[in-house]
Amino acid sequence: MKKRVVVGLSGGVDSSVAAYLLKEQGYDVIGLFMKNWHDDSVTISNECPWLEDSNDALMVAEKLGIPFQTVDLSEQYKERIVDYMFNEYENGRTPNPDVLCNREIKFDVFMKIALSLGADYVATGHYCRKGEEVITKADGTEETVYKLLAGVDPNKDQSYFLCQLSQEQLAKSLFPIGELLKPQVREIAAQMDLITADKKDSQGLCFIGKVRLPEFLQQQLKPKDGFIYEIPKDAPVFKELEGVEYATLEEQLQAEAKAFVYTPEMGKKVGEHYGAHFFTTGQRKGLNVGGTVEPLFIIATDVKDNVIYTGQGHQHPGLFHKSLFVKESETHWIREDLALKEGESMEIYARIRYRQPLQKATLHKVKSGMYVRFDEPQSAITEGQFVSWHIADELIGSGVISKV
Repeated sequence: MKKRVVVGLSGGVDSSVAAYLLKEQGYDVIGLFMKNWHDDSVTISNECPWLEDSNDALMVAEKLGIPFQTVDLSEQYKERIVDYMFNEYENGRTPNPDVLCNREIKFDVFMKIALSLGADYVATGHYCRKGEEVITKADGTEETVYKLLAGVDPNKDQSYFLCQLSQEQLAKSLFPIGELLKPQVREIAAQMDLITADKKDSQGLCFIGKVRLPEFLQQQLKPKDGFIYEIPKDAPVFKELEGVEYATLEEQLQAEAKAFVYTPEMGKKVGEHYGAHFFTTGQRKGLNVGGTVEPLFIIATDVKDNVIYTGQGHQHPGLFHKSLFVKESETHWIREDLALKEGESMEIYARIRYRQPLQKATLHKVKSGMYVRFDEPQSAITEGQFVSWHIADELIGSGVISKV
């Protein structure tokens, strides 16, 4: 009997080709489109993106001769993603909705619907791969563990967006285009005469479509006028860690991960803003402050006092930290068999944002959570974002970057 796969058809080229490949491989394929948003007041121009995407997904399903239906997950999406995002921004953290969407919606709510339809697997158009390995546990029994591997296309690897998946979710997942390069995916779509063959990749919020984030945030978060200060590169605060001797490694890691503390007196007032909670560390655009030799970058936001601190140039010392911290409650291992115990460390590669090249680092497990210490200081480590850690091409765990 054929194995049944439900494909999350998004109306894009990647999921279209994923559905085609699965059908070619002999699976019983069903196409399911997720409708996650109703509010057209924050979309760009008068487009109705979900409707257009839904129609494209339907036409792909018809072309491939597979059943198709739409599921409305907007209630769960608002509750689990949108409300969470507003709350995080309000508290001065910068969430990653794409990672959350996959953990909370696509591979949870959506996957449960798919399994209720008798599916053996859920498939998506992500550029990543799944592997498996049989390991022998401490009690001598054998267990299959599932691996999340980088996509073959180095320009499109999307394993980072799936960094919060569990073994249970991976076990039921398929990633049919993970072995392909993007041009090959488009070529297959063109050969099959799929309507999505030349469709541009979506740039909006995940599953919502073409939404401008500032306007989206302003639907809920009230503007609040405040001041922008520029901190000079030679401010004494950047010399505070020099020559300090630490009693323990944990003390050193804590000092390296701690955010620099600024006050308006350390710098000069250079402009005004409409709410510190709308801005994020490392941001350059949207400040509307001119007249500096080098571009201004945000080095810190203080949502309590509604102040933004900036520095000139992308090499400003306020942008760089050697270590970051993840709370115990926000540490996640895909490979639970590799999880560190308190006091243990592990050499890994890590990334703190999508498309960042992997950076050499060491994980240090402490009682309160995990430190990631990089070989080279990292720019714009941002609270609320995800850090993922890797061994070779396998993503083994991740966590939410937190204040120390």
